Amino acid sequence: MIEDLTAEAYAQAVIETPRFILRPLRDSDAGLIAHYTADERVAKGTRAIPHPLPPGASEAFIRRSLAAGTRAEDVWAIDGSANRLAELLGVVSLTRLEDSQSELGFWIGPGFWNTGFATEAVEALVAANPHGARTLFAEAFQDNAGSARVLTNCGFAYLGDAESWSVARQARVPTWTYLRRMD
Repeated sequence: MIEDLTAEAYAQAVIETPRFILRPLRDSDAGLIAHYTADERVAKGTRAIPHPLPPGASEAFIRRSLAAGTRAEDVWAIDGSANRLAELLGVVSLTRLEDSQSELGFWIGPGFWNTGFATEAVEALVAANPHGARTLFAEAFQDNAGSARVLTNCGFAYLGDAESWSVARQARVPTWTYLRRMD
């Protein structure tokens, strides 16, 4: 189920799943974002999270994710508080690309790995398709088989090998690239 938020919440949908909701980030998420992404394993599993995380980086990330009308990326908190889970389990995002395409990204706090939360969040976002994308792309570092499994479990097809820069690793990292056609 999708519920549209008011203009004050930047018209980003809230998406419900059986165990949590996907909702826009809010200022109160900064502490848990900083806590989870301070774990080197989380940072090294992403392209853009530095390690160590500089002071104020979580707050700046939240401000960018809420920028009305100027953002290319929509970011959702995976919020389990309604089901006695953590208020922030991780995040999932969609970045607008050209020609009705979007790129999906996600990370989960280490205490919640192997719980199915990532798969449930990605499935919900794909089903809602809030960007109205005709194609979704995603990638996983080749040393992160868990993220690759999430993508294939959610209907993404392997497209090929590539490389992406990782800020935390300060290196180019081999990736597997995936796509999911939405038509």
